[in-house]
Amino acid sequence: MQEPPDPRERLLRLFGAGSRPGLVEAPGRVNLIGEHIDYHQLAVLPVALDRRIRVAFRVRNDSRIRAVSAGYGPREFVWTARLDPVARGDWENYVRAAAQAVAGRWGNLKGVDAVVESRLPAAAGLSSSSALIVAFTLALLKANALDASFAELMEILPDGEQFVGTRGGGMDHAASLESREGCASLVGFTPLSVRHIPIPKGWSFLAAHSLQSAEKSGSAREDYNLRRAGGTTALARLGFASYREALPVALEAAARLQLGPERDAFLHVTSEALRVRAAVAAMASDDAGAFGRLLLESHASLRDRLRVSCPALDQLMEAAMASGALGARLTGAGFGGCVVVFCPAADRATVRRGLVERFYAGRAGFEERIHLMDVRPANGALHLAPDGAPDGASNGA
Repeated sequence: MQEPPDPRERLLRLFGAGSRPGLVEAPGRVNLIGEHIDYHQLAVLPVALDRRIRVAFRVRNDSRIRAVSAGYGPREFVWTARLDPVARGDWENYVRAAAQAVAGRWGNLKGVDAVVESRLPAAAGLSSSSALIVAFTLALLKANALDASFAELMEILPDGEQFVGTRGGGMDHAASLESREGCASLVGFTPLSVRHIPIPKGWSFLAAHSLQSAEKSGSAREDYNLRRAGGTTALARLGFASYREALPVALEAAARLQLGPERDAFLHVTSEALRVRAAVAAMASDDAGAFGRLLLESHASLRDRLRVSCPALDQLMEAAMASGALGARLTGAGFGGCVVVFCPAADRATVRRGLVERFYAGRAGFEERIHLMDVRPANGALHLAPDGAPDGASNGA
C-alpha cells in the first residue's frame, strides 16, 4: 500500500507555520484467539498490525483541543476538568476519551492542534478506535513533555474508552502499546503482563473483512455490553470471585446454571480461556494443525454460545477453509468486521485468491488493498521510534 502523506505537513497547512509538529503512531491489532474474555481479566493472544493511526500534534498555550481527521472533519473543544460525550458515534468522543483519561491521572494540561491520519479500516474489528485513543493519549502526553510507562497507560486507557459507552477490556490497548514484531502477545491482566510468543516460521495470517461494519460505538454497543453483563451475572450467580477461580471446575459449575444466555456466556468464557492456553502451547511447539482447530472451535463458540457472529462472518470463515486455510474465526467484538485466517505462508497466495473467488466476487464495495490484508505482526507504539519506524530501524525499514 502506498504510504500516505505525512500528517505533519497537513497540520502546518491547516493550522499555520510554527514549530515542527510532533508525531505519534499506534497500531491496530488482530486478536488471534481469546475473544470476549479480556474484560473478565483472562489472558488473550493478539498481534499488532503494521497499519497504524498517526497523530501529528503541536502544543498550544491554552487548554483548547483542535483535531482534524480526513473524511470526518474538524472537531474543537475546551479541555476542562469534566468532559461530556457528544453525539453517539461521533469520532470526537474518542479524542475526548483520551483527554479525559489523561486529565484523570495528570490533571488538565495544555491543549493541542492535531491532525489524525489512519491506515486502519473503521468498524472492522481491528481496534481502530482503541488505536485512536492510544495515539491521541500519547500525543497529549508528549505535547506536555510527559512520559508514561506501559503500566501507567494501562491504568487509564481501558476505563477511558468506556467514555464512549463500550464496556470493553484492556486487550486492544495492551496490543497497540506493547506488541513486538514477529510475535504474538500473551496479555494477562491479574497481574498485568505481556509475554511475547514468537510466531513459527512458515505460519501466516490474513485479516479478511466481511464487508459488514462492526460499529461498537453505534447500534452494536448494547449487544456488546450485554455479552459482558451475561458473563458477569453468571459468575456472580455461581458464587465465584473471578473466572480464574471458576476455570478448574467450569463444566461442573455450568451444570448449576439454567439453560440460556448466562450459561452460554459462562461456557464461552471458560472454554475460550482454555483455548488460549492450548494455542500458546501449539505455537510454541509449531503445531499448526492444533492451532487451526482451536480457531475453528473459537468461532463456533462465538457463533453458537455468545451469538456475536453473523451470516457474512460465517460465510467468510467457510470460504477461507474451502480455500485451503488451516483455521479461521471472527476477530474482534463480532457483529461484522473481520475474520482472521490462518494458513501456511507457502499457501497464502492461494488462500487469498480463493477468498476473492468464493466470497468477494460480485460483492459491492470490495477493495482488496483495504478488505483483504496480510497480517505482519508488528511493534506496538511503545517500541516505535519518533518517526514511526521500529526502534533502531531506519525510515525505510
